[in-house]
Amino acid sequence: MAEQNSVNWFEIPVTDLGRAKAFYEQVFGVSLAPMDMGPASMAMFPMTPGAPHAAGCLIKTDGYTPSHAGTVVYFAVADIEGTLAKASSNGGSTVVPKMSIGEHGFIGQLQDTEGNRVGLHSMQ
Repeated sequence: MAEQNSVNWFEIPVTDLGRAKAFYEQVFGVSLAPMDMGPASMAMFPMTPGAPHAAGCLIKTDGYTPSHAGTVVYFAVADIEGTLAKASSNGGSTVVPKMSIGEHGFIGQLQDTEGNRVGLHSMQ
């Protein structure tokens, strides 16, 4: 097997899929594709098979509850401060403002419209 990163899929729990979909589309400038899989309603982040980085979705289904205290997924962005501003203007908030992590770049964290804590990473 070729070398790869450990994570290849993520699911972000939501209570209002339409609201969350609109939030993530506005904040990250992407279109999420709706999909139903069994009892789960999802909005899929854009993905390219075989490309680096993990793919994932927003998911609304029984047993999934948004959480500020759970696992944190980090999105690669070009501009952390700009992304945090977009989050705030679309119903989210800043949890951790942009901060240096030394040679590994910068991070920040936001809270989405569902109450999830989401990380941002940039080298600038």
